[in-house]
Amino acid sequence: MTIETLILTQDGWNTLQTFEDTHEAQLVTIFGDSDTIKEAQHFEFIKQKYPKAHIIGCSSSGNIMGNEISRANLVVSAVKFNQAKVVLHSIDFQKGDNLQEVSKNLAQQFELDGLKHLFVLSDGLDLNGSDLVAGLNEVLTIPITGGLAGDETRFEQTWIIANAPAAQNRIAAVGFYGDSLHISSGCFGGWSEFGTYRTVTKSIGNVVYEIDNEPALDLYKKYLGEYAKDLPHSGLRFPLSIKKDEKDLEIIRTLVAVNEENKSITFAGNVPEGFSARLMRSNIDALIEGAAQAACSIKKHNSLAALGLVVSCVGRKIVMGQLADEELEALTHELGDNVHLSGFYSHGEIAPFEHTIKNCEFHNQTMTLTVVYED
Repeated sequence: MTIETLILTQDGWNTLQTFEDTHEAQLVTIFGDSDTIKEAQHFEFIKQKYPKAHIIGCSSSGNIMGNEISRANLVVSAVKFNQAKVVLHSIDFQKGDNLQEVSKNLAQQFELDGLKHLFVLSDGLDLNGSDLVAGLNEVLTIPITGGLAGDETRFEQTWIIANAPAAQNRIAAVGFYGDSLHISSGCFGGWSEFGTYRTVTKSIGNVVYEIDNEPALDLYKKYLGEYAKDLPHSGLRFPLSIKKDEKDLEIIRTLVAVNEENKSITFAGNVPEGFSARLMRSNIDALIEGAAQAACSIKKHNSLAALGLVVSCVGRKIVMGQLADEELEALTHELGDNVHLSGFYSHGEIAPFEHTIKNCEFHNQTMTLTVVYED
């Protein structure tokens, strides 16, 4: 495997790492800010440079390159495999569509023979992440990772590239094929729970109306105190931990919208009725350690150049501020310099738990990592 890196800044395109024949690239990833990535001219430039490659990408809440958050408007990685191949499919949807059926239809486009892993990028606003992964899990039996496109903290527009200029309301996926590939993933949070356990007493999908029979928004504001005036933005600092039974692993949910009229809260993924819920808050050292734990889950196959796809939640970036690079440095420290890290800060993450029979779960506020090695 050989990897080339390009960045787009105000001064134009700059190649940081290169290989001899760009026509041989099979996969290109693009991560960038919303205002830049949606401009078709940038996709056309990449397509002309890598004419045989499948191109996938999304808007972000921060572009990851190596062990730091890049200041570049676009971060591009082009990959040439030795023996493996990749296949890209995408599907569009409308607001109100059955997302479980939509993602199921996307998964059914992939030939299953030889499929080792699926990496998924999706619109980060007009869908329910839980429904997205439910459809994928219904069809596939291989590990699935990825994330929802970001938009800083504006929550206005997110964009997906899938062998075409960026579009909204799109889901794209790359399937990795070949016996030469060795792919593993890690997922970890690092948030601390506080307050008492409460019960979700009224919810529909990802919209919560009541917790312990009280209006959900009123209860949330009471806990947030001075931060309540900055909702929904400040909700990124206080995610919700939910689980069905005491023995279950908790799943983190991030607040994405509030409704002052009916006192409801909309989260990025489902929060089912009857689940236990508890607020969470940050501890920066624990968040950085969480990133290291995600990297520790990776099964290191060799010391050759490898592709590391990083998807971390925008809430982590906000809380850590200038220390955000330290969670990326923790990845490099655990994985080594041979793993080429590229990725983005997201509105939601897709990855399996380390000990689970499901192919993937929908997460918020986690650091997720996928590393692709090749013999």
